[in-house]
Amino acid sequence: MINGKSGEMDVFVRIVTMGGFSAAARALKLTPSAVSKIVSRMEDRLGTQLIDRSTRNIRLTAEGDLYYRQCMRVLSDIEDIERMLGSRQHRPQGILRVNSSVPIARQRILPLLPEFLDRYPDIEIDLNLSDEVVDLMARQADVAIRIAPLQDSSLRARKIFDFRRVVVASPAYLARHGEIREPADLTRHNCLCFNLKSSLNEWPFVQDGQHISVPVSGNTRADNGESLRQLAVAGLGLARLATFIVDDEIRGGRLVPVLEDYHPNDTLAVYAVFFDQKYMPARIRCFVDFLVEKLGGGANDKRIKQQSGTVTTLRTGRAAARPAS
Repeated sequence: MINGKSGEMDVFVRIVTMGGFSAAARALKLTPSAVSKIVSRMEDRLGTQLIDRSTRNIRLTAEGDLYYRQCMRVLSDIEDIERMLGSRQHRPQGILRVNSSVPIARQRILPLLPEFLDRYPDIEIDLNLSDEVVDLMARQADVAIRIAPLQDSSLRARKIFDFRRVVVASPAYLARHGEIREPADLTRHNCLCFNLKSSLNEWPFVQDGQHISVPVSGNTRADNGESLRQLAVAGLGLARLATFIVDDEIRGGRLVPVLEDYHPNDTLAVYAVFFDQKYMPARIRCFVDFLVEKLGGGANDKRIKQQSGTVTTLRTGRAAARPAS
């Protein structure tokens, strides 16, 4: 069955190049009458005769000759485009738009980009750092790096790594304000808080086998973990932050974890979120695979929902942005 104008063009070109309706019909597995009807339909639509049928041999009218040459160009362009797009599926190339929250990008994604670009030199990275919600459905990004849990969406998400959250303070702060023995002690300390939503300032703990939540407060709030880290290092107060934000400070002795026995399972996962599509561009697929390879999320993936594999399909149009607190 011949569908669309490009299909009709192919029939017309075959008639000319193969020298007749019957030869074209055999090549296309059609009857000669079906091929003739296709040409008649084309002529009716164009309002001009393309083939002179008064002789046994195929002879094009002037309009038919012009149409034949243009058909050859159009069909060649279509073939080139399909070949180009097919090769792009196998050879990663093009602009890859990546959105990530600021701390995750600085601590985990940016250090990996030189190796990624060296491995895939035909890819260009367009990086946007923001803790705001990004609408992938509006094509603001190809891949967003976000912290679970995610809202239901028609996006797909693949875990790239897990992290813990810890409560930290500088040695200078602890020397001035005294030791913190249990979660209740936090109520008399200056705690550095997020200004994004109040639930981030209710710190969860496990005490005597019970899950408890301690509301904290202080004289400074910020909208990102990087700022709170700097304030904590400066001795302003305690902060509850992701380990990947404070690991260097802890190793260097600039920050000290406190209350470690009271939050052993305070963990979250970071996911690469991308648009759900049947034919995923190679640049997206190889970037996500690269992050899993380097950051270790693939081998021990937990499923967001009970589905097979490490990739899950969610259901709205937006990925929830949560700070790396």
